Amino acid sequence: MTKERLLLTLHASQLKNVAGLGKGTSDPFAIVTLLATGPGETPRVLGKTEVIKNTLSPNWTTAFLFDYELGKETHINVSVIDEVRKKSDKPMGSAVFEIGDVLGSRGSTKAKKLKMGGTLYARVQKAAPRNAGKLALRLRGIKLKNVEGMFKKSDPFFEVRRTYDGPGGGSWTPVYRSQHVKDNLDPKWGPATIDVNALCDGDLDRRLQVAIFDHEGDGRHDSMGVFETTVNGLLKAAGASTFTSKKGSKSMGMIAVDECKITGADTSTSATVNPASSAPAATASSAPAATASSAPAATASAAADPSVVPVPVPVGQFGSMSLGGGPAASPPRKPTFVDYISGKCDLNMCVAIDFTGSNGDPRRPGTLHHFSHNGQMNGYEKAITGVGSILAKYDSDQRFPVYGFGAKYGGVVRHCFQVGQQQEVQGVKGILDAYKGVFKTPLVMSGPTVFTEVISLAAARARSRQEVHPLSYTILLLLTDGAVTDVPSTKQALASAADAPLSIVIVGIGNADFGAMQFLDDFEKRSNLNRDIVQFVQFGAHEYNKTSLTRATLEEIPDQLVNFFYSRGIMPQPDDNFSTSKIVVEDYNEDADIDLTIDYQDDGEIVLNADQPGAYINNSYEGTLGGLSVMPPPSTAGVAPAMAASTAPGMAASQGYNPYAAASGTAPGMAVSQGYNPYAAASGMAPGMATSQGYNQYGTASGAAPAMAVPVPSAPQPFTFQVQLPPGVSPGMQIQVAHPKTGQPLVVAVPQGVPPGGVFSVAA
Repeated sequence: MTKERLLLTLHASQLKNVAGLGKGTSDPFAIVTLLATGPGETPRVLGKTEVIKNTLSPNWTTAFLFDYELGKETHINVSVIDEVRKKSDKPMGSAVFEIGDVLGSRGSTKAKKLKMGGTLYARVQKAAPRNAGKLALRLRGIKLKNVEGMFKKSDPFFEVRRTYDGPGGGSWTPVYRSQHVKDNLDPKWGPATIDVNALCDGDLDRRLQVAIFDHEGDGRHDSMGVFETTVNGLLKAAGASTFTSKKGSKSMGMIAVDECKITGADTSTSATVNPASSAPAATASSAPAATASSAPAATASAAADPSVVPVPVPVGQFGSMSLGGGPAASPPRKPTFVDYISGKCDLNMCVAIDFTGSNGDPRRPGTLHHFSHNGQMNGYEKAITGVGSILAKYDSDQRFPVYGFGAKYGGVVRHCFQVGQQQEVQGVKGILDAYKGVFKTPLVMSGPTVFTEVISLAAARARSRQEVHPLSYTILLLLTDGAVTDVPSTKQALASAADAPLSIVIVGIGNADFGAMQFLDDFEKRSNLNRDIVQFVQFGAHEYNKTSLTRATLEEIPDQLVNFFYSRGIMPQPDDNFSTSKIVVEDYNEDADIDLTIDYQDDGEIVLNADQPGAYINNSYEGTLGGLSVMPPPSTAGVAPAMAASTAPGMAASQGYNPYAAASGTAPGMAVSQGYNPYAAASGMAPGMATSQGYNQYGTASGAAPAMAVPVPSAPQPFTFQVQLPPGVSPGMQIQVAHPKTGQPLVVAVPQGVPPGGVFSVAA
């Protein structure tokens, strides 16, 4: 599994003032807590930002470091607090963010409204891959212009700022903020230590800004000018020259560099000083309004776990795009998956579902397409929900085509037909609704198991999308209950699709022998293909652990995507049209955005106050579909002594539509090269007409949908909680548990595959 390091930064706007009447303005800081998202995980506090005095729109410089991988979700709770005293601090609101969700959003930024008022923003950037050392810096002001008034002197402090080359680039973001020096127009600021990666990604010629402010107690600091330079410019100016601080075209005084040096850089990969480089001339610029306080960023942690570090590092600039057949001439360093996701790459998902007869009669419990009435998902639903909920974060329009294969319509076996009444459905829930709804059509489950048409259609779709958007990449999620029938034809389809911007994830559902599918392992090497595009995973090995499934299915996607684009000279691109005004602000989620109760230890450590529901994310398959929600800690799920060993009684068979019955009055199926559209009207279409929708099993000769083609009603979302297996209980036995919300006793069967002392999910 490819892991990358991401940095999270936070800022807020228009928070509610909770200081109290006559007590001025709140002094906000933020606490970041890593939430538990799976069995065996415990929530923990990662750290806190600096306190910014007297402001309701803080822009914190402290950042938090995370390991990121595509297949694992990382949820954090950000609590904004007004500092009073440790035991008297006042909450200002909380919000939960998922790191991958933030990364996949426009500008790699998410925003949420807080319950008490205001908006909290979270942004992630890629962390630099090497240690470029620390910048030791001491600045001094010379004859600065007084902006305080006739009878007072200014209290100057400075900020060192950087820009971003990725989405939202162009705005200045503070990396370091000094203490202010009171009543002094010739201030000598204390020594500053700044992480070079955080400041400039190790690029000593990257543009920087130094902004000078007059500190005000109400947080509305007055500008005393700015100048632009680089790290190399600061190094060269040390003890030799000065910079002119300007406000517009007006000189506001001089800034001298008394000391500037880099220490602690990796010797083999450290950033180097370019003696020929000179600092650019100071430019006239107006400093944006600041809400700064005298709090430097926290020091970096060397731990592998998420930790606090001193500010964000973004995606680097990768140059112009080339769509030529070969690699671009002398390309820069190879980008990573995060670079592409942050650089205008759009992931698109399509789903293909096996409707062959070997899946069994869906009316009978225990068969692979059976829909339970108690909220439990079947294997197909779980795979769609688990993998789809991850990939959907990176799909800009949230619209997905769904295909079926292996069923008969009008007596003709269809190896690619449209599932759902629209060519594309909305969201993961739309995929599930389309999947359930297909059984209300004149579908007859049949065979054999053939992937070729679905693969060819997905490849054609991927190529077509890339013609419109060069950084478009498609992932086909193909779900099947058995081995493919025609291996040579499948190999040929995979070989033909290898040049498309496409990855294929095949998930084997059920307990069939998938040994014949092993030809997919290292297929590209044995077939002399130039790239790997396929991954096969058996669902049964991950049925009770969603994170395990998503990790296994998506582990090869990042490298496949990067290698496809990079080998063709297609590089990540900055989103020039992005601005903060385009960030969609999500509403407060009362089910998840909970203020956590914390304790302050005598040594200054911040810890959670015992177990609390808001610290545990419901990451079950069933819990994912209903949106972000929390659940009680596993220890609070009451488990009664095990009952006598038995198997769970079978459920009564549904009286729904029989997909095995021959449909009468169905229009003959049309042979189409791009998938049969069962929803299209038969009239006016010549046999063999190309269509991207697939066969329309809802259509009639007149084009009207038959009465049976009705939307599947949405069942109420069950409450999902976790139960720990008591001693002496094994899979197949029944136990009695108490519903955490209602207290009602429930009898549940322990699923197969749950180990002794293990945890499983119950939806009720």
